[in-house]
Amino acid sequence: MSTPFNTSLRRDPDDPRGLAERIEALVAERIEEAVEFVGMDLLIQLRRAQGRPAPEAKSAGDRQEYEGLVREWLLHLRGALLEGLAPEDLQKVSRAEEARGREEIPRLLAGQGALARTLPDYWQRFETLRVAFIQARLGAPPPRAGFLSRLLRRARL
Repeated sequence: MSTPFNTSLRRDPDDPRGLAERIEALVAERIEEAVEFVGMDLLIQLRRAQGRPAPEAKSAGDRQEYEGLVREWLLHLRGALLEGLAPEDLQKVSRAEEARGREEIPRLLAGQGALARTLPDYWQRFETLRVAFIQARLGAPPPRAGFLSRLLRRARL
């Protein structure tokens, strides 16, 4: 006899993963979304503060700038959250990062997943660090134009 409650509403009945694997995937997805939000929010705020146009989805330059901000944020977050961790917890983070291969951003995201499972106050710390990071970046002077940009600007004058 079948009941209307034979499966969870949020679970795909064809998903072969166990509960622990599904939870780990959801945590990874949540971290990735939060990191993407921080990167895009910071990019937009920096553009406004510098009087630059909004980023465009099809712009390779905008994508590169966004990825640079995400990388910078993940490195900052990693450094701050690793401080004071026990050696066995540091090893968990290292193993998670190493399991992701050579690409830096996926490695850093995997490390964040390990930290989220290790630190009971991960999301509170994430939010506190996010606010401080964005304030620091917005307070920093804009990057100085490179030699070629300055040269071309002078040539147009």
